Amino acid sequence: MADKSSIDWLALVLVIVGGLNWGLVGLFRFDLVAAIFGTMSALSRVVYSLVGLAAVYMIYFATKK
Repeated sequence: MADKSSIDWLALVLVIVGGLNWGLVGLFRFDLVAAIFGTMSALSRVVYSLVGLAAVYMIYFATKK
């Protein structure tokens, strides 16, 4: 795990945040990102986009090793 770059760690954290948010949505119908930043506000859309990009990066990361 020590050979991960800063980008790898950032992507991992964003994917975990996204997974936890989806878990909250599925279990409790509570969208934490929307609660913090507003429903589909510009900032919440940025967070959702970054989580999506992080997921794509993690697919790449998982297949390169």
